[in-house]
Amino acid sequence: MTNTGEAPEESSAQVAAETPFDASERRAWAGRAAAYAVGFGRLCAYTVPRLLDAAGVTEGSRVLDAGTGTGTAAAAACVRGARVAAVDAEPDMVRSAAAAAPGAAVRLAALPQLPFGDGTFDAVVGNFVLNHVGRPRAALAELRRVTRPGGRIALTVWAAPPAPGQALLGRAVRAAGVPRPPDLPTLAPEEDFPRTEQGLAELLRTAGRLTEVTCSAVSWEHRTTPEEWWHGPASGVATIGRVVISQGPAATERIRRHFLDLAAEFTATDGQLVLPHTALMASGQVAG
Repeated sequence: MTNTGEAPEESSAQVAAETPFDASERRAWAGRAAAYAVGFGRLCAYTVPRLLDAAGVTEGSRVLDAGTGTGTAAAAACVRGARVAAVDAEPDMVRSAAAAAPGAAVRLAALPQLPFGDGTFDAVVGNFVLNHVGRPRAALAELRRVTRPGGRIALTVWAAPPAPGQALLGRAVRAAGVPRPPDLPTLAPEEDFPRTEQGLAELLRTAGRLTEVTCSAVSWEHRTTPEEWWHGPASGVATIGRVVISQGPAATERIRRHFLDLAAEFTATDGQLVLPHTALMASGQVAG
């Protein structure tokens, strides 16, 4: 596969498939690949080795990394000797992933419409991609479509309720009295699903029509610094970042002060933050 790192224009069908949630997510991530990589990107990298194992990624596997972000999973799959394609809905992420995974074919594409034929891949992985799509069930159906019979799909999402480290930034926002902007949509209720082991497993069984589904919680302590952890949201990264910057510099500074106060309970003797996080990892097989 050839990696061009190009970010071609999307088709009108892709744009038409967007929900308000999808459009909001695209705005939240636009041009923020670098800010994501040094903060939240390092956090999300923790699950990548287990995700590739769950999908059965080995040498020679044809692999799709859906929602590749800055290309961490795609690069790791290349190291295993897999033949890797990767997609992301944000052009800046596509360019970043192309640089991080020069052995992968990286292109611009958004779930639930992918530019691949039926049964193209032996394995499909999505590291937290379901957190960022407006139609999770349609996204799963599309991932199943591009996976061959007998192939595997492995996905991660954040658990709910969130682990203490994951909740830190939200606590700071609430302490500062900054509300969620009214123009920031949430996932439609009919599209949401329980962010539990049982809830994610059932989603794979029903929407993805997968067999041999397993799901388990993955917990770890993410080590970072207060400066690094604050940089992402202060740069507008992700939904939390859009909330942090939504009311201007004075409100952002108020949130920052509360963040530093609350961060004290997670601060180790060396000054680093030790933030407990929990994700859910599920995988299943496409029936023959």
